[in-house]
Amino acid sequence: MRTPLVLVASLAVVGLIGVAHPRPAHADVKIVATVPDLASIAKEIGGKKVSVTALSLPSQDPHFVDAKPSLVLKLAKADLLIAVGLELEVGWLPSLQTQARNSKIQAGGAGFLDCSTSISVKEAGNTDRAKGDVHPSGNPHYLYDPRRAGKCAKAIADKLAAIDPDNAKTYAAGYAAFAKRLDGARADWEARLAAYKGAPVITYHASWIYLSDWLGLDQVATLEPKPGIPPTPSHVAQVIKTGKAKGAKVVLQEAYYPDKTGKLVAKKLGGAVVSLPGGADVGQGESYVDHMDQLVDKLADALK
Repeated sequence: MRTPLVLVASLAVVGLIGVAHPRPAHADVKIVATVPDLASIAKEIGGKKVSVTALSLPSQDPHFVDAKPSLVLKLAKADLLIAVGLELEVGWLPSLQTQARNSKIQAGGAGFLDCSTSISVKEAGNTDRAKGDVHPSGNPHYLYDPRRAGKCAKAIADKLAAIDPDNAKTYAAGYAAFAKRLDGARADWEARLAAYKGAPVITYHASWIYLSDWLGLDQVATLEPKPGIPPTPSHVAQVIKTGKAKGAKVVLQEAYYPDKTGKLVAKKLGGAVVSLPGGADVGQGESYVDHMDQLVDKLADALK
């Protein structure tokens, strides 16, 4: 009978040690964002109180993300899912949410945030699929406008405070710091590009209307004849004709799109292609402001 008594006593001692010296608690709010820019913003706001993962990479078109098992696992453990919305992720996110079996991060759940609900949307109401890969609820590429990104940041801070009220002050302070940095950078960007209001530009995909709205650029043509439809020779010829007539010299496109056509058009117009990854490189510590700063730098150089 000695062995069981010794065992019981040992277990009791271990239990007391556990009470006196509890293991460190992992109190992080686990955040998963669909795109890198939202992940970067959430990380700046949450700081040490959150861990953040992006489901897509800056090198990936966020319309098309492989629904890998590893992404399901991330969502299964998430406390908060932050999405762009406006059907940007409609081809892959709902499937991942279903497979994750995490009630918190389902649409309408306490841990789900659709950032598009916090901004004013452009191009809403287009349901004609004959016009290409359109988004009936509106154009989802609003993160190219820092004014709208700032509203998303506020929504993220408010959602974090709601699901983790003990750290609400931390999130409010994180948002205030982010907003101050963003406002300062935005003032600089607008001053640098003020001289180019009305400048004609050509885009590859219909993803730059919010940038054009913010900076007052004139988007005169798009290389895709319809959203999601690759350029055709006849359409490219028409774009070049339009570009020459309007005096356009800049082609805007994300780096995940093929650049051969953009370079051809830019060469014909005597201009340049402004190409950038589709979001901040969060893994390398790049912030949303850093990413936008790169875009403004390249755009300013190309518009000179």
